[in-house]
Amino acid sequence: MTLVGPGQAGDAPMFPHLMRHLRIRRAGRGRARTRPDRVRGDKAYSSRAIRGHLRDRGIVAVIPEPADQAGHRKRRGSCGGRPPGFDAVDYRGRNVVERRFNLLKQWRGLATRYDKLAIVYRSAVVLHAVITWTKALSDTP
Repeated sequence: MTLVGPGQAGDAPMFPHLMRHLRIRRAGRGRARTRPDRVRGDKAYSSRAIRGHLRDRGIVAVIPEPADQAGHRKRRGSCGGRPPGFDAVDYRGRNVVERRFNLLKQWRGLATRYDKLAIVYRSAVVLHAVITWTKALSDTP
């Protein structure tokens, strides 16, 4: 699934929309799950709203705390609260997603987003995904 938002808005405002559309197929039969076990994200997703959203749904957040947020929390002393939990070993698996995005950005039109219409940009993303999957599933080099 591909969601395309306004280019200048950033990733964090799209997070609730992405979570609303998330479907995880089950191994056997049955309806797809809508709640993952955990969410891995970079420091951009370390907002209070995103962490609260995940906490309310019972999802483990594997998101590092940025240095400025840690500084603000420490400056407040005992009123700053505990640091959020972070599993560094689990966070290492996030590089798979980052490598896919880097592969996607090899297309100049996708990296720079020259397209004015979101539907045209999304179709280029889907086309790139189809080409990538076809190469991966093909038995010829």
